[in-house]
Amino acid sequence: MKRLRFRGLAVRWEEERIISWFVRSFKYAYGLRFDIKGRENLEVDRPCVIISNHQSILDMMGLMEILPKRCVQIAKRELLFLGPVGLVMYLGGVFFINRQRSSTALTVMADLGERMAKENLKVWIYPEGTRNDNGDLLPFKKGAFHLAVQAQVPIVPVVYSSFSSFYNLKTKLFTSGIIKVQVLDAVPTSGLTVADIPKLMDTCHHAMRSTFFHLSRNPQENGAIEGPAVQPAQ
Repeated sequence: MKRLRFRGLAVRWEEERIISWFVRSFKYAYGLRFDIKGRENLEVDRPCVIISNHQSILDMMGLMEILPKRCVQIAKRELLFLGPVGLVMYLGGVFFINRQRSSTALTVMADLGERMAKENLKVWIYPEGTRNDNGDLLPFKKGAFHLAVQAQVPIVPVVYSSFSSFYNLKTKLFTSGIIKVQVLDAVPTSGLTVADIPKLMDTCHHAMRSTFFHLSRNPQENGAIEGPAVQPAQ
């Protein structure tokens, strides 16, 4: 059972390179650009939990731009069945968990925490738990923070600017544009316990929310440019 449970943790570098090339090619074909700052915070050779806000499937393009080596992505199992999107995520190394079975999800996350240090893994999680396009950040769920505290590894927040300057929320169409991405400094968890998790969540949420508003304060600054309207996969 354990081997099957962790099938998604296999580091499939060849597949990741292929998917990364495909996603970047699609991005350039439709005029999407990513202005990334703080990339060096992801390139440190140590385990960590990476958290980022999540607005749409367009996030996957930005993720492929900065995805560090030996990084496992965590996503809800429902996304596995979204046709081509699910296939791309699977081949890209995404590890799916069934949130409807909380006991199983907790067990898998606990096992993952033990493997992080042994295998020098980074884990990428969307702490909002779902896509969010309301122009703000949703409250965070505890899973990513429990994992970081259990493994005693730092948390590295990643913030995407608002897509509102080129992404129509009603029609789900997007045009060319520039997405700003800021990788924040690592937040240490050494010595923290479960009792410290609420404060840790608040610290990360405040930092990411402030950065999100700073990056997105003026939609025009995101560099929207004219281009064909494209319907992204849901």
